[in-house]
Amino acid sequence: MLKRKCRVWWPAHLSAAIQPQSSAFLFGWFLSSSDSVPIEIIVAFSIDEAAYSSIGSDLQGILQKVNKKMPACLQNRSGLSMLGYCAADSTSNGELHLHTEAAEQSISKDRSGSWTCGCHKVDGLVEQLRRCTESNPVQLVYGSYICSSSKLGWIPKLHHMHWDGQVVSHLDRHIVIYGTPRFGRHHFSLGSQHITEQPKAFSRKPKWVEGLVQKKSILDLDAVILAINCASAATSFFEEQVLPDRPALWFHNVCMFITLIWQLLAVCVASLSTFIYIILQLLHFFLSYGSESCIYAKLETLFIHTWRNIHVRCCQILYWPIFLHNNDSRSKSCVEYAEKASLCKHSMWLSIIIDVLLGNLLGLALLIHADSACLWISAITSDITNNWWLISCARLMGNPAGFKLNTELAGLLGTLSLNAIQIWSTLWGSVHILFILFIKGLAISGVLFGLTTPAALIIDVITISTTHISTLHWSISLLYSRQIQATTALWRLFRGQKWNPLRQRLDSYDYTVEQHVVGSLLFTPLLLLLPTTSAFYMSFTIMNMTIGFICMLIEVAISVIHATPYTKIFIWLLRPSRFPCGIWFEIFPIQSHAKEVVQEKIDLGESQSDVLVSSLHSYSYSIGELVRPHFRYLRSAVSRSSITSSVYGVFSGSLASPLYNLPFAPGAGLPPKMPWMSIPFKDYWILCHDAVFACNPLSHTH
Repeated sequence: MLKRKCRVWWPAHLSAAIQPQSSAFLFGWFLSSSDSVPIEIIVAFSIDEAAYSSIGSDLQGILQKVNKKMPACLQNRSGLSMLGYCAADSTSNGELHLHTEAAEQSISKDRSGSWTCGCHKVDGLVEQLRRCTESNPVQLVYGSYICSSSKLGWIPKLHHMHWDGQVVSHLDRHIVIYGTPRFGRHHFSLGSQHITEQPKAFSRKPKWVEGLVQKKSILDLDAVILAINCASAATSFFEEQVLPDRPALWFHNVCMFITLIWQLLAVCVASLSTFIYIILQLLHFFLSYGSESCIYAKLETLFIHTWRNIHVRCCQILYWPIFLHNNDSRSKSCVEYAEKASLCKHSMWLSIIIDVLLGNLLGLALLIHADSACLWISAITSDITNNWWLISCARLMGNPAGFKLNTELAGLLGTLSLNAIQIWSTLWGSVHILFILFIKGLAISGVLFGLTTPAALIIDVITISTTHISTLHWSISLLYSRQIQATTALWRLFRGQKWNPLRQRLDSYDYTVEQHVVGSLLFTPLLLLLPTTSAFYMSFTIMNMTIGFICMLIEVAISVIHATPYTKIFIWLLRPSRFPCGIWFEIFPIQSHAKEVVQEKIDLGESQSDVLVSSLHSYSYSIGELVRPHFRYLRSAVSRSSITSSVYGVFSGSLASPLYNLPFAPGAGLPPKMPWMSIPFKDYWILCHDAVFACNPLSHTH
């Protein structure tokens, strides 16, 4: 006869709580799909005889109420049921007997008053047990406790079980000790949901690969891990039905006082948030009223980064009560769901707080040292203009790096560049008196909206203040690209080829003598003037890309501030076990006296049964693995193809834009856009109040 595999998942607190002389009823789940898959018996909690006697005939209704609160995927696999009865037998050297009942099984008491396994007796207790477990074809019948080590305590040992009306005594038993997952401490996860990068799909797969994909895994632990994560919630739901809390008078008064304080806090936060909400709605109304004007469109184009960040921050401020208010009922039934809901609930408002704190540090520092910052920035801009841009243009008019350039063309391009830079510097110098106001506005925006808003404003101001550089770069790149295209076309003329734009290829073409003569007259001056144009083009390209690189660094910093998971980092520093990424089993050796008990023959069968005792543990993410998925936008924003196209555009002169031209997608790390919220003020106040009050740790007791 083949051995039946059975795996018992046993809570660690039961091994320490249940003593050899104690007795209790066990509750949990049975999971089994076929003969090849081991029977999974997940023990969730236990109750003593006094609590069980107080339940009476309401056990079935209580279990149905508890099962309705469990996740749907667990309900489809199995429901919470009574697994058996544990009783310590003083005549069996400290063994603990484990019983349960199916349709044809029974549990009864002998004359001494102890529980025994009588499969032919039925009494009132057995009738209740039968109604609660008749849907489970697999039931435990008899077992005992063996003491494997002082670390594990008392471990259950199964002797036989009933399977479809038959007694199965040939068992390969695997006892797995697990710590009951609890919110804020730890939970278990197989880690498959964290794998986002799937292997590349090939066009044709071998048949044996498709067979492996279609074959069901023997070790299917998804439902088991889900049941283990729901053990704590099932215990709480069951205790709410069976053992209602009756706190002492002083504890009740303390809870009422804390609730009152939390109520006042909710009123204050809701009132402040509603006041900010009214201001934002008024600003949005005035901006919407003037959005059709040409001035509004120009300002939105010039301050595109600032506008985008302000919109994101305003929507975050409007939506924080919705994210903070937890309406997910699944989070109450599973620790894993509760952890995910908590991270989603607290991530946005914590990101806002961190950003606003950093913005207040920058804003207060700028307000205190506004004059010094204004003088320092003016000195830097003057030094860059006089010692870099003007000197670079003057050097290009001579012999830069020993290269002989065309004097007339270099003088023309250099004079135009110097005049443009000098005129623009004079214009900015005339509005220098307004620069102190800009510094103070930058500080105020940081105090109100956080660090990302003044950082985005700095990008827009840098872009506007360097318009003359980007315009000169665009003009010279236009001249350079046309000269490159003309030189290339004339070179193909001498080779007897012509570019076919429809087929995107070079075709042979017979040119006339006149065309060759005109081409020779044009090719010679274009080729000789190309070094002069290239020198000016490369110089302004370096200037423009330096400005773009500075703006890109600031935008990357903005994206990092928005994308950093502050909640996960803080929780990981306090308790890394709340971020599991896999499980592992620690095998424990059984002591010699326990081995003798395990290896003795069972009365119901002639063959021996094997036993394995292990403890369930979980791997945890490192800080790098936890944070890395949130910064994948950097890899997607700066791709190899974008770098290649940028390099080609720089050398061909086709990448000519007034803005900075670097392979980085603007706004790649910003949160997704949310529609503008517009609800009555009273409803928004109620929403904020309920969101804050829902965070009361004692709210579930009322």
